[in-house]
Formats: sequence, C-alpha cells, structure tokens
Amino acid sequence: MVERKTVGSTFVKVLLVVILTISALSCLLPLVYNLAVSLSSKAAAEAGRVSFWPVGFTTNAYKEIMKEKNFFISFWVTVKRVLLAVLVTLTVLTLAAYPLAKSRLEFAPRNVILWIFIFCMLFSGGTIPWYMVMKNYGLINNVFGLAICGGIPVFYLILMVNFFQGIPKELEEAAMIDGAGPWYILLRVVVPLSKPVIATIALFTIVGHWNEFFQGLVLSTSADHYPLQTYINQLVFQMDTSQMTAEQIRQMSMMSNTTLNAAKIFISMVPILCIYPFLQKYFVTGITLGGVKE
Repeated sequence: MVERKTVGSTFVKVLLVVILTISALSCLLPLVYNLAVSLSSKAAAEAGRVSFWPVGFTTNAYKEIMKEKNFFISFWVTVKRVLLAVLVTLTVLTLAAYPLAKSRLEFAPRNVILWIFIFCMLFSGGTIPWYMVMKNYGLINNVFGLAICGGIPVFYLILMVNFFQGIPKELEEAAMIDGAGPWYILLRVVVPLSKPVIATIALFTIVGHWNEFFQGLVLSTSADHYPLQTYINQLVFQMDTSQMTAEQIRQMSMMSNTTLNAAKIFISMVPILCIYPFLQKYFVTGITLGGVKE
C-alpha cells in the first residue's frame, strides 16, 4: 500500500512538472518567436519562413530604431512618466484607502465615498471632456499630465482597501495606547505590513503606463514629448525617404514592417521583463489578500 502511494505521488509530481513546463513554454515561445522575426531578413519574414530561429540574420531593424535620437528622448519620457505615476498613484491610493478601510462608526461617509468612486469607475465622461480638462490645467506636452491622466484607479483602490481591512485592528489599538497618532500608525504600522499589495499595485501601474500609447498620442503635440510606446507606434509613419541617404534607403529596403514591428515589441518588453522578477514574489499574496473580502 505504501509503495502504491509513493508511485502515485511520484506520478502526480511528474505530471505537474510536465504541465507547468508546457505552460511556461507557451508563455516563452511567443517572445522567442518575436525576437527571431526581428532578427530575420525581410524576405524570410515576409514569406513566413521564420519559426523560433532567425532566418537571414540581420540587426537592421534594431539599428534603424536605436539610431533615432527621438527613441532615447521617448524612452526617458516614459521612464519619468512611470516613476512619477507610481509615486503619485501609491501616495493617493494609500491616503484614500486608509480611511475607507475603517468602519462606518469610525468614518461616517465611508460608503458614500466608495460608491462615488465605483460610479466613476463604471461611467466616464468620455475622451473629449477628459481632453478639455487636461488642456485647461496645462497638462498638454507635460510628463505630469501623462502620469496622472488616468485619474485614481478604483480597482487598485478596492484592492488596497480590502488589504487594509485584513490587518489586525489590535496592532493599531496597541499603537494608539502607546500614544501614536493616525499618521504615525499609517506610515509606521500599516504601510510596512502592506508591502504585498503595494508591490502588486506598483507592478500594475508600471506595466499600464509603460505599455500605454493612446493617451500619449492625445496629450502630446510633437514627437519630442511622445512616450516610448507612442513613439514606436508612430515610427513607421515618420520615415521620410526624401531626407535619407542612399545607404539608408538601401537598409530600409532590406527591412519590412514585420521585422521592424517585431523589434519595437521586443524592445518595449525588455524593461518590464527585467522588473517583474523583483515584484513577482509579492504578486500572488497582494492579489489574494487584497481581492478577497471576508
């Protein structure tokens, strides 16, 4: 009987390893394929002969992107946008979620404010009113406008409220007995215990602002203010052959939109792939504890 259980347990473990390996490959193979296409020749990419290894290896697509000074300007705009967005989002959400995590006896207008937030999440004013507000506040061609243009993300607020409600009240009561005030309790007790949900929201915010391009297109009137995704989305349409040398035209003829777009996608993924492993350990905990209300 013991041997059968051991064999059965081993089989289950092997099966799980196989399933997880297949799942991991299903996530990794599109990235490998995209890289292979970006490093392949125009003829191979257009003919669909590329699988998971470059055919007619060339780095022309990357050279064409990297030699553009606007690429680096847009990259820096996006870095500033992401850093500012994370700082503003986490600060605002923390200050909003802490009182909303209290009961109605402790904070009377709690339910009213929450319903206002939920209503705003479900119903928006539309693109034109949003653009008019941003313009009237002088947030066009402004990195601060790119960072706050999405407003308060209500879904993240709900995650943080639920997480704060799961923190034992005894910790706050003990701090109050020792003479701590609300600000001290928030900064020295609640925030240190909320690393999982803070890291999760930070990850969502980084990915969202890094990959967003439409708001950058609407709020920027020149390429010098484009964030990275807006820039690489518009790159193909900015190429003016009348200003190119014979060598540049020759290199362009060796590329296709397929290889160029693949290079764009891969470059835009690299920073997120570098950041994710450092925040991944908090991800499941933050979603689980912040997304479930007992």
